This record gives sequence, C-alpha cells and structure tokens, in this order.
Amino acid sequence: MWVLDVQRESWPIAGSFTISRGSRTSAEVVVVSLTDARSGRRGRGECVPYARYGESVEGVVAEIEAVAPLLASGRLDRQELQTAMHPGAARNALDCAFWDLEAKERGRSVWEIAGLDRPGELTTAETLSLDLPEKMAQQAISKAGCPLLKIKLGSEGALARVEAIRNARPDATLIVDANEALPPAELETTLRALADLGVAMVEQPLPAGEDDLLAGISSPIPLCADESSHTVKDIPRLAKLYDMVNVKLDKTGGLTEAIAMVKAAEAAELKVMIGCMVGTSLAMAPAFLLGSHATYVDIDGPVILAKDREFGLAYSHGRVSPPLPDLWG
Repeated sequence: MWVLDVQRESWPIAGSFTISRGSRTSAEVVVVSLTDARSGRRGRGECVPYARYGESVEGVVAEIEAVAPLLASGRLDRQELQTAMHPGAARNALDCAFWDLEAKERGRSVWEIAGLDRPGELTTAETLSLDLPEKMAQQAISKAGCPLLKIKLGSEGALARVEAIRNARPDATLIVDANEALPPAELETTLRALADLGVAMVEQPLPAGEDDLLAGISSPIPLCADESSHTVKDIPRLAKLYDMVNVKLDKTGGLTEAIAMVKAAEAAELKVMIGCMVGTSLAMAPAFLLGSHATYVDIDGPVILAKDREFGLAYSHGRVSPPLPDLWG
C-alpha cells in the first residue's frame, strides 16, 4: 500500500558547529518518502541520527528499511508505528512522513488534522557555537536584531563566555545550553552567577542519569531537561527536578509522541521548549506546529547550514514563518 524510499543526505554547515561534545562541519540526515501506491501522493519526513543516543545514519536507515514489508502490505500505519518502533530518529522520519501524506490525501493541513493551533510566525533562538569568549561575542553581534540567543557552554570558562556575550548584546534574552557539562561541585555557584548576568534559563546542566542531584539544588534560574527528556514516560521524574522540558522530535520518535509529551508536560505544570537537532527545514516543519505551546522555541537548524532545501522555512532576525505546503504538512 505504501512504497518506501529512504535517502541519506549530507548538508554542509556554514563553518563549523561546536558544543561540549565536539565539532562538526555537516549535518547528516535521513529522509523518508512514503508514496501511496493507489493515489500516487507522497509524504516526507526527515530525521537526524544522534550518536549521543547510540544512533548512526547506517543504523537508522536499517531500522527504517526493516519495516518496508509491513508498509508495502499496509500492515503498518501511523498509530501502529508507535509500538512497532522504539522512540528515536528512525521512527520520527516515518511518523512525520505519515502525517505529511495524510495531509496531502485529505487536502487539509497537519495542524488541523492534529487539532493544534493555527501556526503563526514564531521567535526562535539562534545558537552561538562554543568558542573563545571574544569569538562568541562576535557571533552575538553578528546576530543583531535576534531577540533570543542560545549559548553553548562547556565544563570550563562558562561565566567568561556569558559575560562577553552579555556585554556585546545587552538587549538580548540569553538562554544557556550546557549539554550536560557543568561541574556538579560548582553548580549552585555557577547558577547564581549566571542569574546575575541575566540568563533566563539553563538547559541540562548535569548529565542525564546523574541529574537527581538537582532535587537538592536551589536554582535562581529555571532549569530545562534536554538529554534527560525523551518521551511521555519521562515526565513524572522530570517534574520533580526541572522547570521545563525540551521536546525534540528526534527523541520523541515523531510528532505523534511529541504532541502527547507537550500535553503531559503541561498537565504536570512543566513549561515547554521546542528544540531540534541540526537539520534542514523539512525536520523543523513538524516541530514548528508545537511552537504556540512553548515558552522557548529553538528550531534554528537551517540557519546553521550553508544552505537549506527548496521551499525552506523563512528566517529573518530570529523570526521564522510557518512551513509552506510544498515543504511539509
């Protein structure tokens, strides 16, 4: 019933992109196309395999291709997909392709089918790659007009970097992404200093699995779970430790679980951040639809790339417009 096509693509990054775990110069993505054999209509989805979660491009492609017989026979639809595959990048690409295909088959937008708010222009964070303080300050200046900046930090020199950026951009809202790298023994002192610099939120200060320590921390800044935050099942634990959860489709395994996770977070009185891996606009488009539920939106992946795909999202000074139907949804 559904014809599967899987392609791996490499998209060069403008320069390089560095976080506490290392640098890279390209985004390696997997694109899924599902074509209805009867109507000829096609839906697409993109995922970004992430080594931090034990994923590789080759492994994700193999996971997707393994369900090709079920798709061809019509024995796997979007709902069955949620239990047939585990959460992660592979399921995300298929889930988003199913949503896109359903929208095209029904002649309606995904946001209407899913019962979501009509999408409007969003403010997205723009990310400052980890570098020397003065170079990060230059990055911040180059993003003049962007109201929300996300600062990548490592285990050393965090305060010097934030101070340099704050001096360069006193007008900007600053959020910090530690990618699990802040030293636990210095955490409370660091959080207080970041608060003094006007930082509005800190993302994943400690390693996932070691963040129970946050239960004993009095933070002057809201804390957001990222590497610890994957699916609905994580919400009860995270609600005891964090103020916010970062919902990324490559971790939830698609828009279907992401919608459920946002609802669960809101029910647990957790605020929501909508995040992304570094990918093209095809990966950002499904996440965009959840933006109205978010305190912070961070879907600037295409801004980091040297170029985006055709019909990509329109970015301008930290603002991004809804996806076109020619792209997705």
